[in-house]
Amino acid sequence: MSSQPHTVLPWVVRRTRLPLLSLRCVDCRSERATTGEGRFRVNANGKLLDVWLLVRCVSCDRTSKLAVHERASVSSFDPAELHGYHVNDQELVASRLLDPLLARRGRFALDWTGAWRLDTPSGCLDEAWPVQVEVVFEDPVPVRPERLIAQGLGLSRNEVLRRIKCDIPLRRRTSAGFTFSVMAGD
Repeated sequence: MSSQPHTVLPWVVRRTRLPLLSLRCVDCRSERATTGEGRFRVNANGKLLDVWLLVRCVSCDRTSKLAVHERASVSSFDPAELHGYHVNDQELVASRLLDPLLARRGRFALDWTGAWRLDTPSGCLDEAWPVQVEVVFEDPVPVRPERLIAQGLGLSRNEVLRRIKCDIPLRRRTSAGFTFSVMAGD
């Protein structure tokens, strides 16, 4: 009997909404903010532009601004990008919010709780053993592989540690794709 996986199953981690921001509100001191519908504010001062992403406190509804571009020359913008800022393009909102450079400058972290789902094919473990699974991330959702696998397979985390052979550490957060093999249960 071969020890090579016979079946390769695709799992996809998808964003269901934009994540919340861990950002302290100046009014109520709450630690959570949201982008709401995702809006930009563009302000022109001569030939220089400021672009901010507007965020709203979940507790007190106060609006704050995260600087995306400060005092940037109008000619330095791609016309399609500038148009996206003016029309509040949702894909542009998501790409700016998920940009680690913006998070570092704005001193916030992303809270992905409840903002993603795992899509798995149905009846995935009715195949011959071992089964190989390839996990793909559409957005950089940081998850612990052992928890993701436990959720996807409906197993306890101890069972996951016993039956799974993975190409990355199971107990360390990742947002990059990985593969693992499920061995037959006893």
